[in-house]
Amino acid sequence: MDIGKVLEKLKDWAQKLIEILLGPQAEPEAELIPIPVNEPQHRRRR
Repeated sequence: MDIGKVLEKLKDWAQKLIEILLGPQAEPEAELIPIPVNEPQHRRRR
């Protein structure tokens, strides 16, 4: 077995172990999409 393949296997096993112990990696939050809002033309004055 090539040393690169061994390191790749170890990396995969370590990742699986971390996921088992700590849960899956947190995915980045989805980017919010701005929604246009119709604001009233005249606001109440104080």
